[in-house]
Amino acid sequence: MASGGVFDGEPPKKGQGLMSTEEILKLLMNERDKLNAAIAALSGGAKRRGRPPKSAKVASVATMTAPKPARKRRVFTAAQRKAQGERMKAMWAKRRAAAKKAG
Repeated sequence: MASGGVFDGEPPKKGQGLMSTEEILKLLMNERDKLNAAIAALSGGAKRRGRPPKSAKVASVATMTAPKPARKRRVFTAAQRKAQGERMKAMWAKRRAAAKKAG
């Protein structure tokens, strides 16, 4: 844009008249076109990378089928938890001993 113009935030210089309405409209339209291009580029105008989304047909079929029942989680009993803890303590003690011996 021209320096000293209406859009520069500065008042027009001495001897320089105000811009005509046509000039202002032309500048505004150019600026609008630039903004529209930037918005299109940011909002997905570029090619999408990665796995494509499911099609509407596949998504509708998936919602119509009954959901699978959740798997039942296995729960350790207190005795199983204690035995597992003892095994892990022994494993780490063995590792520390091997590291101490090597290092």
